[in-house]
Amino acid sequence: MEYQKLQSDLEAAKADMEKMLPSEVLDIFDKTIQDIRTLNATYGLSLGTKAPEFSLLDFTGQTITLSEATAKGPVVLIFYRGSWCPFCNLELQAYQRIMDGITSAHAQLIAISPQTPEYSTIVQQKNELSFPVLSDLHNQIAEKYNLKFKLPEYAHELYKSLDISLDTFHGNSAWELPVPATYVIDKEGIIRAGYADADYKKRMEPSEVLHVLRSL
Repeated sequence: MEYQKLQSDLEAAKADMEKMLPSEVLDIFDKTIQDIRTLNATYGLSLGTKAPEFSLLDFTGQTITLSEATAKGPVVLIFYRGSWCPFCNLELQAYQRIMDGITSAHAQLIAISPQTPEYSTIVQQKNELSFPVLSDLHNQIAEKYNLKFKLPEYAHELYKSLDISLDTFHGNSAWELPVPATYVIDKEGIIRAGYADADYKKRMEPSEVLHVLRSL
């Protein structure tokens, strides 16, 4: 079965963003990406690594534990920035479209962001997601996966001017985010495929995830 390519959607969203926002705003966005890469050139974890354990609440208040999920089959784990990020919403929608393929591979999908449960609920409902959307307050799990970074201070006012106040979305004043990342974790808890990029306009293609799941 052919699936619509996520990268095509992301490129269209990027083009829309470039039409809507002034060049000086886009320049600051690009500068933050470069500065984040300068802080750490190798975000994420290597293939063959044991995926760090976690237990987090979903939007219904139920606890989801990674080891309990992998005991049932492979897990696709997505770290996204938040409900305010159009590229993240496109990614989550793209994975929702392939959920039949994920479940037919006896796998589960789990999405994680540093947002409070209130905003995780908004993501869940707005995108009509059938998979768990978990709240990683203070980016504690993102840090375990070597994804946490602090948004440079020069970008704070710009984000606020765009109605992106991370202190509101996160319930704290740290202004920290995860680098967007996707992992395919097998039943033994080992990372078999992964992708992490400070450029939030780039994500792992869902069809590639399905290919990996079918090979496990």
